[in-house]
Amino acid sequence: MDTPLSSRPILGRAVRPILALVTVTATGIIGHMLLAGVGLMEATFWLVDLTSIELHFQDHSGPERATKAFAVAVRVGIILSSLWIGETVLSAAFGGQITEELKQMQTERRIDDLSDHVIICGYGIFGRTLAAQLREDGHDVLVIELDQAEFDRIGEETLAIRGDARREDVLERANVGRASAIIGAIDDSNANIQIAIMASQLSPNMRVIVRVGDEMYESVARRAGADEVVIPEVLSGDTVSEWL
Repeated sequence: MDTPLSSRPILGRAVRPILALVTVTATGIIGHMLLAGVGLMEATFWLVDLTSIELHFQDHSGPERATKAFAVAVRVGIILSSLWIGETVLSAAFGGQITEELKQMQTERRIDDLSDHVIICGYGIFGRTLAAQLREDGHDVLVIELDQAEFDRIGEETLAIRGDARREDVLERANVGRASAIIGAIDDSNANIQIAIMASQLSPNMRVIVRVGDEMYESVARRAGADEVVIPEVLSGDTVSEWL
């Protein structure tokens, strides 16, 4: 599963120092070639061995002092860029980002391996109750939650993705094509109906269960693709679990 660069804090922060190192290195090689008229291999070697510049000018004429001064400036740039990269990695490590990214990668691999799982969209009281009941009944559960505060409440025993379940890319990240069911458990009837529409299009054979706040939404939800419609005040989590 490909992950956008924006979701990789370390990689995102390391781009600039890496580009700086590449730029300084390329500038050094091209500068040596232009100043001293040497080839690519020799110019590259001069980046790591400044004494070779002096040996070169023992047998060749040219701007020796300017070349040496340029080589020193390039060496300083390479050192500073390398330190910048090191500082970025260490800062990320001590800031816990490496651990978080490894955890995210492990979660993504676990999601990729899921099959016949139940996707719960929304981790409010209703969503949490369903997740606990479904896990107890032996179902693999994956939660999609947009709100950061609610997302942080999800325990490690439950796989979770932070995002808007109405979006196609978020549902695909949740491996919707291999899920057995999806439940729109958000405290917003319209949002749950939108989830039903998108989920039905992406996985027509998957069971779609939608929570609505009033009976007036039931017919709309069923036309949107819902197999079952839940009004929490009427049905319990045990009843929903029996449908799966």
